[in-house]
Amino acid sequence: MSGGRREADGIRELPWTGQDDKPCYVIGDGTGYVSRMADGIESVQLGMAGDLLGHAADLLADRKVTGVELHFLASRLTESLREVKRVAESRGSRLSAMGTVPGRYGPQHREPDIGGG
Repeated sequence: MSGGRREADGIRELPWTGQDDKPCYVIGDGTGYVSRMADGIESVQLGMAGDLLGHAADLLADRKVTGVELHFLASRLTESLREVKRVAESRGSRLSAMGTVPGRYGPQHREPDIGGG
């Protein structure tokens, strides 16, 4: 079953995984409690990714950084990239289901902002 088809059927992939790192889904129209919680968690994950990028830039500019620190940074960046990828794929599926897939040279429609900020 393709991601776009799931979204068209009201099934949304959530921004967290379940047992054995398997994807979690919610069924609904996107307005329920779990969907709102997922929106909030996506917002937090994206914000944390931005913060982590700033930290990475600072750490990489430090010529005295240790291998242990770089390993820790790479681990956190990997975790963050995995979360951001999941968010992007989920949002892309929702856009596809709505018929608003961005074109090659820019979006045809803008997705509403989720969360405050």
